[in-house]
Amino acid sequence: MTSTTSDVIVIGAGVIGAAVAWRCAQRGLTVTVVDPGPDRGAWHTAAGMLAPITELHYAETPLLRLNLDSLARYPAFCTELGVQTGLPTGFVECGTVSIAWDGADLSALRDLHAFGCTLGMEATLLTGRELRELEPALAAGLPGGLLARGDHQVDPRLLHAALVAAAEGAGVKRRRAGAVLDVVADRAVGTRLDDGTLLSGHTVVLAAGAWSAQVGGVPPECVARVRPVKGQTLRLRLLGQPRLRRVIRGSVKGAPIYLVPRADGQLIVGASSDEVGFDLSPRAGAVYELLRDAQSLLPELAEAVLEEVCTGLRPGSPDNAPIIGPSGLPGLIHATGHFRNGILLTPVTADAVAELIETGELPSGLAPFAPARFGQAVPA
Repeated sequence: MTSTTSDVIVIGAGVIGAAVAWRCAQRGLTVTVVDPGPDRGAWHTAAGMLAPITELHYAETPLLRLNLDSLARYPAFCTELGVQTGLPTGFVECGTVSIAWDGADLSALRDLHAFGCTLGMEATLLTGRELRELEPALAAGLPGGLLARGDHQVDPRLLHAALVAAAEGAGVKRRRAGAVLDVVADRAVGTRLDDGTLLSGHTVVLAAGAWSAQVGGVPPECVARVRPVKGQTLRLRLLGQPRLRRVIRGSVKGAPIYLVPRADGQLIVGASSDEVGFDLSPRAGAVYELLRDAQSLLPELAEAVLEEVCTGLRPGSPDNAPIIGPSGLPGLIHATGHFRNGILLTPVTADAVAELIETGELPSGLAPFAPARFGQAVPA
């Protein structure tokens, strides 16, 4: 049996795991990232909306604050990645328009806007005419919408590539293998890989996304409270049609839909949501529903080329909020359960986990998202 030692072992090589590894390495820690399938993460399917305002849900005020905090970090975060790697991230400060399909949708949008105003949100209600002036390619007759100038986008695939390059440039090692947590005397002391290799480490960070609860060796009372939530997105290419200038979020007869335009003419349409375990099979009905609703907002979509149907698994928690902090087992930290906000929360999660490892203290803004809310409260 071979054995190696790192200060930090990160289980999971998605955007969260890669970002945590990068930030830890920047603080002078030795880091190894372990993942049997680093390309299967939710980032590969995600559209990359950075939308704390237009993703606002009732009773999620603490999450809104965390989302806004992370969004504020994004410009410097992506600039730093670009300087260190020379790679793009697809970060674009484009704004987002949330659209209503009919009067009922518009009424719901107005109610949400009123609620957001009580929280200090900055957004502008639009008439149907103002909506078409902003985005001429949209369907005629839409009754109105909401403009959030501060909601932007990033390309998760480009972001992940840049994070991996930045981490490797900072000295992070990567192992493509499954891992079981190694626990000695009621403390996480590393991981054992599929090939028998023992990776010893002072701290293990569980950032395995939808697979976090499947990692072996974790005591039952400290297992991450995460379930897989399947999502499908479509990648289309618009050929010659008027392009959208902003991210579009909509509600078509109560069903959510979004359209995310890329600078190269690709359009991401999403997303379905199904709780079917770890099944990643594309579902024809979901593809039909996404295309139907998207075309009702953007008629020219009928002539677009369908380039890719993507399926991925979001890591959902019992309250659909992230799980970040000490796990209940000394030496094990959770950084998972981000559900639909993993890309948005990448900067703040990475910074918080690196600070926790270095200082032993979780930043106060992360307290509502610590595993302790589920009864897991042993310092890391």
